[in-house]
Amino acid sequence: MKIEIDSNSGFCFGVVKAIEIAEKELEHEKTLYCLGDIVHNDAEVKRLENKGLVTINHDEFKLLKNVKVLLRAHGEPPATYETAKRNNIELIDASCPIVLNLQKKIDKAYHNFEEIEGQIVIFGKEGHAEVIGLLGHTDNKGIVVSDINDLKKIDFSKPISIFSQTTKSQTSYHEIINEIKNRLKSNQENGAIQFIANDSTCRAVSNRDVYLKEFAKKHNIIIFVSGKKSSNGKVLYQVCKNENERTYFVSEPEELQNEWFKPNDSVGICGATSTPEWLMEKIRDQIKTFEN
Repeated sequence: MKIEIDSNSGFCFGVVKAIEIAEKELEHEKTLYCLGDIVHNDAEVKRLENKGLVTINHDEFKLLKNVKVLLRAHGEPPATYETAKRNNIELIDASCPIVLNLQKKIDKAYHNFEEIEGQIVIFGKEGHAEVIGLLGHTDNKGIVVSDINDLKKIDFSKPISIFSQTTKSQTSYHEIINEIKNRLKSNQENGAIQFIANDSTCRAVSNRDVYLKEFAKKHNIIIFVSGKKSSNGKVLYQVCKNENERTYFVSEPEELQNEWFKPNDSVGICGATSTPEWLMEKIRDQIKTFEN
């Protein structure tokens, strides 16, 4: 069998940065708290926990005092920083610079729109860590839409400024934008309602679906590696599955099944933005044992 690991798969820049910061801190700290999973991959979380990283939730965070806490790449709402200040918590901020920049833009847009009763719309997954952080910059008044059906939440008689979660597909985002434009045209006679569509996806991540479509076509079988918690993983797995019916989702080598493979198969291994390269390499090594 021929086996190829997709060079475009694996950790995005923000996740790489967060893990590097965590590992550097753990060189001289026995314990480092992390607010939420540092990455949506159980294998990588476990590896860092073995080094001393302790994952906590927001309720546990509020009870801590006089400790260090790592903020992961997804970013946090203003309330998290306020809690840290109140409880004398030293924050090790590993928020992705792209996410931080988006938070600033949303904060500015929200305050600019207040006077005209405008709406801040965020295209993203409800409850996702990044989206929660973005909503915090709208005093949690932003409107989250995940698909066309959610557009019923929007008042098309009022101004709209839309942003996207950084990891969402550009194609899907533009579909939402175009649908809003169409509904605005049908809901206003004079075309006076203000609509601002902001460019806020991360190119390195949002274009991965384009690359994966081509990668999935290149091989007889695709092994998509991702943590089960990763929303990005679920979306990209489906992208591969749509192009190649012989696409399988696995989170660890033990989930691979010998009967999936044929002797002369060309095997493609790829993954989500939360999938570590070392895990894809372990998957490759396990597949090689099936040849024997």
